[in-house]
Amino acid sequence: MFDFSGRTILYTGAAGGLGLPTTVLFLQAGARVVAVDNDPKKTAALTEAAAAHRDRLIMAPLDLSDATRLGEELGALSRQVGGFDVVINNAAIYPSKPFEDFSIEEHQAVQRVNVDAAIVAVKVALPHMRERAWGRILNISSITFYGGLPLLAPYVASKGALIGLTRAWAREFGAYGITVNALSPGAFPTDAEKIHPDPEGYARFVLDRQAVKRRGTARDIAYALMFFASDVAGFITGQTLNVDGGWVMV
Repeated sequence: MFDFSGRTILYTGAAGGLGLPTTVLFLQAGARVVAVDNDPKKTAALTEAAAAHRDRLIMAPLDLSDATRLGEELGALSRQVGGFDVVINNAAIYPSKPFEDFSIEEHQAVQRVNVDAAIVAVKVALPHMRERAWGRILNISSITFYGGLPLLAPYVASKGALIGLTRAWAREFGAYGITVNALSPGAFPTDAEKIHPDPEGYARFVLDRQAVKRRGTARDIAYALMFFASDVAGFITGQTLNVDGGWVMV
């Protein structure tokens, strides 16, 4: 469907519930993927799932909460691979409790991982993209930005920030042949759903709100990412695509 031969992708959260199968699909399409994830069990699962393409998979167990060190380590990886053509800012943390119970330090911790790490990744990737006059930046937001779920204030704020950055970067980088878009996944059955005390009730809640009466799969996200990362989407920038089975319609 898509050919990413010769492209190098920097993918944060690459071993997660949506990240792992998406990473494998990018590898199958010929890409080299620098997979940033620091969960040992998940990275082991990704390494196993991508065994047939291990020559094009670089595992990078980096700490996204330390912006200075992250910039240094991503800079070294960029020099190692000759630059990043595509950046997918996917990694996120999502603590859940009433707004008044979050300390300011907890708010800031979410922003460091969900937003600041994305800024660092783009700063590292931008010179190579400008030099090549081609680049794709993809920010993973969330339909929670539209106000559908409570108890996630720091997470929602971070996802709104990514949409703002998507538009600002798209305006600024377009002259260099770089597009910037956001995807807002709906409710996918991943580890993130484990915060809900009644999984079956939550699944019914999701399906009641979706126009499409099935749960989303990783391929639903993967194909949207691959489209935006490809040459055929070169005239689309600054946009947010809701991949949510018709939950949100704006």
